[in-house]
This record gives sequence, structure tokens and C-alpha cells, in this order.
Amino acid sequence: MKRRHLLQAACAAVALPRLATAQSYPSKPIRYIVPVAAGGGNDMIARVVTERWGALLGQPFVVDNQSGGGGVIASQTTAHAAPDGYTLMQGYVATHGTTPATRHIPYDPIKQFTPIGMIGATPNVLVVNAGLPVQTVKEFIDYVKRNPGKVSYGSAGIGSLTHLTMELLKQETGTFVLHVPYRGIAPAINDLLGGQTQAMFPGLAAALPHLRSGRMRALAVTGKSRSAQLKDVPTMQEVGFKGFDAMQWYGSLGPAGIAADVVKRLNDTQVAVLKSPDLSEKLSAEAVEPWPMSPQQFGDYIRAEVARWTALAKARNIRLEE
Repeated sequence: MKRRHLLQAACAAVALPRLATAQSYPSKPIRYIVPVAAGGGNDMIARVVTERWGALLGQPFVVDNQSGGGGVIASQTTAHAAPDGYTLMQGYVATHGTTPATRHIPYDPIKQFTPIGMIGATPNVLVVNAGLPVQTVKEFIDYVKRNPGKVSYGSAGIGSLTHLTMELLKQETGTFVLHVPYRGIAPAINDLLGGQTQAMFPGLAAALPHLRSGRMRALAVTGKSRSAQLKDVPTMQEVGFKGFDAMQWYGSLGPAGIAADVVKRLNDTQVAVLKSPDLSEKLSAEAVEPWPMSPQQFGDYIRAEVARWTALAKARNIRLEE
């Protein structure tokens, strides 16, 4: 009996600090690692969301930009941080989707992270140079087949979402379109506008100014529903490509092992932020639609992304060796 009481007391002593931590969380600022340099769309999304998120939690987020290695540096830093809820990161389709699918990386995008929640996503859009004589996806595919070896497309680089999305279309249609990789989306768009390449699958935010100017033409968007900013443009699914769902997404994660009650508090407050009307207006600058998910849903989404892009990369022999 005495021994049992001692064991119960010992268990209680171990449990108390964890309980106290959960009840008082957060008691200090939260570090939020963003895997890109300050100033871009990814960074803007992080700052807009964390400003409101911190206000709900009662503690500020400190944004820490760690660019380099296609998000590898930021991901490693997060994966090796203490799982106390005070270090999070903004993962996105590259860090937890396309990069693990196409490169050997020093972190496990699933096992080494705790999903907190999806923030939002923007579609990719199949665009062509305005001078190309096609108005629909079907006409584009027919044009490619009639002009073998004469159509090329640009991307933001080998292994990028802009690359893999077009490779997915090529796989599903059995067509050949020459890949021209660039160092970033801006030079790829410039050459499309100049006619050096004929097609692309950029993110919607990057494409919008040129679509509005009439210098490029949108044929279809990815995703399960039409974009609010391109209401007249059909989805790939609408034009016959079932399950064609390549999205530029953003979400929050922490290192593996964060306590479930801390994760719940973080997710509950993040979802509340994402449901505020003014946030949608702020994120529309990057054509991002808020997309709240539970931690479980977000974790499942990441697993599906890694599996899908890994299968495509293998099938298309896309691999970056470093």
C-alpha cells in the first residue's frame, strides 16, 4: 500500500508541470520561422496571420525569416526545436510537398513535425502567351499534338510546383512540351510574355497582373472550385481532369511532440483568425483563400501531398541531386 501511494505521488509530480504549462500557455512570445526572405508573398501571409493570432493568444509572434535551401534551413531549425509550442514555422507546398518529393533532404516532413493547421491556398493557372491560337485546354492539347517539339513551357525551377504541375498535365495527356527551367518565377513569366516560351502553370498571384493586361491568357485553374478572382475560368476538373488539384498552400507546424492541448489551443485560435472577414481581404493580395483545417486534417493533407508529388517525380524521372 505504501509503495502504491509513493508511485501515485511520483506520477502526480511528473504530470503537474505539464498540466501547469498547458494551462498557462503561452506565457512568452512565440517564434514563427518563415522559410523565405522578408518582403515576399509567403512572408506577408505570415505577418498578417500572426499579428491577429498573437492578439488572440495574448502573446506576440516574432517572425524569423530563414531563407535558403528551398526551405530546408527553416525546416531543420523547426524540427530540432524544443516541442514546447514556442517555436513554429510556416510550412508550404515546397517544404512539405514538392521538395521532399524531388530532393534528398535532412528532415522528415511528416515524422519530425506537429501539424497545427492549414492557413490557406491559391491555385495554379494554366496560361499561354496571348499570341498562341488557343482559347481552351482542349485546344491547347490539340495544338501541342499538331506541333510536336515546337511548344515549350517555363517554370520557377526544376522540382518547383510550376514544374510538377505541367508535368502532371503532360503525364495525363501523353503530350510532349519542352521544359525550360528558370531561377524563379519572374524571369519565367518575362520569357512567356516575350514569346520565348508558350505556356506556364504559375501561381495565380503572379499571373493576375498579366492576365488583366491581356498579355497572357488563362485556360484553367487548379483546385476543386473556380477562383473568385477568375470566375469565368474553369477548373481543370471541369474540363475533364478529375483530381487535378495542384495548390500553392501555406500552413503552420511545430516540431514533433507538442502536447495535444497546446496544439488544440493553437489550432482553435488560428481557425478563429482565419474566419475573420478582414483577413480574407488582406490575403486576397496574394490570391490566397483561407482554408481552415484541424491538425488531423492538415497532417493527412501533408501526407497526401508528399505521396502524390513523390509518385509523379518518380514517374517523370525528376530528381535534384545535391
